[in-house]
Amino acid sequence: MTKTEKPVALSRRNVLRAAGAVGVAATAGALAGKVFSPAIAGPAPKIRLAWGDIAACHSPLGFGVAKGLYAKHNLDVELYPFTSNGQTVIQALATGKADAGAGLVGDWLKPLEQGFDVKLFVGSHGGCGRLFASERSGIKTLADLKGKTIATFVMGASPQTVLQVSIFKAGVDPNADVNWKVVPFDLVGETVARGEADAGIHIDPWAWAIEKKNNLVHIADTQSGYYKGHTCCVLGANGKFLAANKDAIRRLAQANIEVHDYTANHPEEVARWYADNLKPAGLTAADLTEILGALVYHDHPVGQPLIDQIRIGAEDLKLVKVLDPETDPKAFAERVTVDILA
Repeated sequence: MTKTEKPVALSRRNVLRAAGAVGVAATAGALAGKVFSPAIAGPAPKIRLAWGDIAACHSPLGFGVAKGLYAKHNLDVELYPFTSNGQTVIQALATGKADAGAGLVGDWLKPLEQGFDVKLFVGSHGGCGRLFASERSGIKTLADLKGKTIATFVMGASPQTVLQVSIFKAGVDPNADVNWKVVPFDLVGETVARGEADAGIHIDPWAWAIEKKNNLVHIADTQSGYYKGHTCCVLGANGKFLAANKDAIRRLAQANIEVHDYTANHPEEVARWYADNLKPAGLTAADLTEILGALVYHDHPVGQPLIDQIRIGAEDLKLVKVLDPETDPKAFAERVTVDILA
């Protein structure tokens, strides 16, 4: 993810300065008249949490820190932003810049297959990746993509990785039957609008804005069709940090579930915080409420449901030749997850 997309270039006004100061945030943490204060006695362990600070779907994480929801679970959460693409959350954990982080399933699985020392422990949401097409392309369903050109800002990472599974399930080979056109992050919409590609793939809030600005046809997303009921973003913890701080990660999972449930029930409140603190140019609080309201924040698998979803994800990525043919999806899913609430 980058912060160059038009028309929603996001300017980060050092929102983390206050968000990192959990003591201050907890004092000011009033949500709809409710103040969240630490529920557990004793010093709060510190967790550096990597988040895509400019992505709409990650806004509940910043909201939760700023409003004291993590402090309520006796956690001192410091947010570490990554803003280029989903692979940077993996780099943050690998280099010790973060202890845990939120990332797209399609970004996690290949590095985990290669032995990256991270355990996935809770899902957060679904629906933030979209596939859209121009009206003149004649594309109305995924099956119509055969022989067409799809613009994407990156190959081999979400949302391109996971949505090519949807394409495959519709009977179109994403390797042989589709032409992929890699363009700059902020030019995907313009490329489709100018007819230089028939369809495009992006993530919110950019995908939402691209569809609205260019009057494009919404074809699929990571919570429709085949992906209905699946989470597209999960939290993972550095293996060594998890081993030494399992109780803190358990409470982080509980806080994550709580803040996303809150977002599901109060998208307008989280959207206002997002608009006020990250100032997404060209998007109003009402726009952001529509974006957040369309995402699935009440479905956050943990334990066996998470293992099952990771297994299915591994099976799917084998189909489109992202994971190795010899990988056993069941054994893989059990290896890279932890039942943190057990």
